[in-house]
Amino acid sequence: MKLTKLSTLLASAAMAVSGTIAMAADYTLTISSWAPPTHGINAMMWPKFVEMIEEATDGQVTAELKLGIAPPPAQMDLIQDGAADLSIVFHGYQPGRFVGYKLIELPGYEGSAEAASVAYWRAHEQYLGKADEHRGVKLIALHTHGPAQLHSTTPVTEMSQIAGLKVRIPGGVGGDVGTALGATGIQVPAPKVYETLASKAADGVVMPFESRKGFKLTEVAQNVYEMPGGLYRGSFAFIMNEDTFADLPEDIQKALEEKVFGEPLSREIGKIWDEIDAIGRAETEATAGNAINAASTADLEKFAAIAAEVREKVIAEVAATGVDAQAAYDLIKSEMAAN
Repeated sequence: MKLTKLSTLLASAAMAVSGTIAMAADYTLTISSWAPPTHGINAMMWPKFVEMIEEATDGQVTAELKLGIAPPPAQMDLIQDGAADLSIVFHGYQPGRFVGYKLIELPGYEGSAEAASVAYWRAHEQYLGKADEHRGVKLIALHTHGPAQLHSTTPVTEMSQIAGLKVRIPGGVGGDVGTALGATGIQVPAPKVYETLASKAADGVVMPFESRKGFKLTEVAQNVYEMPGGLYRGSFAFIMNEDTFADLPEDIQKALEEKVFGEPLSREIGKIWDEIDAIGRAETEATAGNAINAASTADLEKFAAIAAEVREKVIAEVAATGVDAQAAYDLIKSEMAAN
């Protein structure tokens, strides 16, 4: 399918989550999402989730999407309190609450978002889950976005030019990298990025390529400084209310656990992120006045040193939680290299 056709798909698929099948289902779950309606999270990821649960349960379970119930940082508490059944959370929005999951965000990994998401779930099962950082909700998938790059209002062609810029950087490893690069960090949730740049409250943002389209960065941040492998990868979780899951019949619980939750869903979400990153890149290349500036060989060497320092810092932080951080990191790296 051509990318031009995919952009049409993004708009139409957002409505598919609450499709007609919901009327025939025995159980209709409520999804809370904070992303824009046509963003890939709502237009492609949640519809894929619904497709998977409907197929796994022979149509007995479906879900409907509701937007704007609460801001991004509140989603974890929202699901724990039962105000919605399902949501997606970005770990970096709640600093200090999710420490182990910073491991997947480290710069220097090689591989797709699909490979990263599968490796992430396997590391969770073997190591990260022992810290029980998602207590209070049921964790049903883990994934990353694609490599994050700097999107700026003025051209950045050398890494040294980042120092002193006012840059929207999320928490987690993204914040560690921003500090190491000398940027002045501005904390705003993703839905506020467009207006933050348009009002010139920030000089740039660090986000994956999908944001070129998903958050309309081609209009307000025409320049991309691209570091191979990215400056970091953002960490996300799909979560579910524990009571909602417990109230489902045992045969349905089993079907969801075996066919949807965990690695299968994590893989599919990662795969979609690779797709929407490609759409964002194509949108940038096709938009007049937009430019992608590749990092130089000299900058690659400088960033490798920064990445090593951040990696050492994060592994020590995660190890302090009682998790075998080095083993988890090694597993992620080897799994991604193999895929």
